[in-house]
Amino acid sequence: MNEIQPLRRWAIGVALVLTLTHSPIGISKSYADSASLQQALAQQLSTVGAHRLPIAEFYQLRDGQPAWQTAVAVESLVAALNSLETDGLAPEDYRADTLLNEFERSQAGGEATQASFDIKATASLLLALDHLERGKVNPRDVESQWDVPRPERGYSLLRVVHAVDDRALENAMALARPSSAEYQHLRDALKQHYQLANLGSVPYLAARDESLRPGDEADDVNVLRQRLALWGEAGLQVADSSAYPMIGVQAASNRRTYDAPLEAAVRRFQRRHLLQEDGVVGEQTRLALNTPVAARIDQLRVNLERARWIRPMQSAEPRVWVDIAGYRMHYVRPNGQHWDARVVVGSSRRETPIIHSTISHLTINPSWTIPPTIMREDVLPQVRADIDYLTRKNIQVISLSGEQLVAEEVDWQRPGGVMLRQVAGAGNPLGRVVVRFPNDDMIYLHDTPARGLFQREQRALSSGCIRVEGVAELAQMLLQDTGSRYQMSTLLNGGSDRNVSLTQRIPIALHYLTAWPNAQGEVEFRPDIYRRDAALLAALQRPV
Repeated sequence: MNEIQPLRRWAIGVALVLTLTHSPIGISKSYADSASLQQALAQQLSTVGAHRLPIAEFYQLRDGQPAWQTAVAVESLVAALNSLETDGLAPEDYRADTLLNEFERSQAGGEATQASFDIKATASLLLALDHLERGKVNPRDVESQWDVPRPERGYSLLRVVHAVDDRALENAMALARPSSAEYQHLRDALKQHYQLANLGSVPYLAARDESLRPGDEADDVNVLRQRLALWGEAGLQVADSSAYPMIGVQAASNRRTYDAPLEAAVRRFQRRHLLQEDGVVGEQTRLALNTPVAARIDQLRVNLERARWIRPMQSAEPRVWVDIAGYRMHYVRPNGQHWDARVVVGSSRRETPIIHSTISHLTINPSWTIPPTIMREDVLPQVRADIDYLTRKNIQVISLSGEQLVAEEVDWQRPGGVMLRQVAGAGNPLGRVVVRFPNDDMIYLHDTPARGLFQREQRALSSGCIRVEGVAELAQMLLQDTGSRYQMSTLLNGGSDRNVSLTQRIPIALHYLTAWPNAQGEVEFRPDIYRRDAALLAALQRPV
């Protein structure tokens, strides 16, 4: 009886199918084809072996069924892959330009060919999701100091399978794509720049012996209006650009006077490009205005990639992060409050490295043990020229065992086995507060007596460490937010070299971003002070 019952159900099912289709031969073949394709798919998956993409898991969640055996399915995949252009990724890396042709050829072949195409199409999707979530380029390939392992997959593969079934591949992309406002602002800016690239040519500002200033009358003023209109400044042209988009950029104008509205537009442009906000079109402002749209597109693509790398730093968790190229430090407090400050970072000769660490302690009224590089390159030439330099700067000569030495008894041509330490005080380069975190480069946040440096727009001026405007206020917040009993007002009136440990460590990251949204959501373009963009762009453009 147990053997007859399944046979009866099978016979009823076949009879029902034949009745509904009136084509018993065709249906039998269709079932055979489906079973054969699934068998071919299973056989090929068994030979895929270990793979960094979850291909086998994808098909397990589909009960071994193929995913890309209709033109509609493949077309939805191609559309989703083409949308990656606004993420700064190249759709052709995922075969978006060839998948439809490959699909048509596979359909003309047998089950093995169709199964092979199905697996390749799935690999294209999963590779795109991997790059969207973690970045196409391994950070360590272009940033030698990168010290954080790449994160594991965070999106739900089951939800991807559902998106494939629903022909809603944009939902699958959204699962992997960073959801932060900063990332979306960068994407929007890239879309706008692709549109600008299609507008046609716009005149460039010619080099001048003298800067272009408010009140000037010159033919260059009209070119300035056109360049600013290209970069999004509305209302500077006579023509109505809302009715005729091209006219807003290309129409001739007799407005040769550098007037107040034009000055305001120049100042906004300078602010978004970290230039001196004075309304004067000098060499640096002219170069920024004349930057080709294609160069800005490359800059946005590079920084979208960096945004995918630093995704964990865009969470709401308490953290400090230093935007090196933007000359800013941001502290997200446990109560959600944001505290920002201007910073001075390393010069192009002594770059501030990328670091991921945790803030461990503060040093109050610090002395400064001069690092070997600064001692060799900066201090020793001064000492050799004038031994009294050490006295004027309150610098002590210390043996490796900590004993103070007599400066005149040291052979300064070969000063092996000595350290130089500048005592605490008003002239100490570290100021009165140091915020410390473990790292291999001896980098820290600190105060400075040279507070006028914070007023400069370009602040790549230090020897690698980060000078923070208002660092004592930051230190007080760190103490408060970690439950410390200490108060900065008391500590600052104490002795020198007082180390105060935080009861709870706060994550800190130093990152390099040459295009990033400000608090208003406007994307700022920063100078590539360390010339790192080119290497990342080259890596990003390499075929997969």
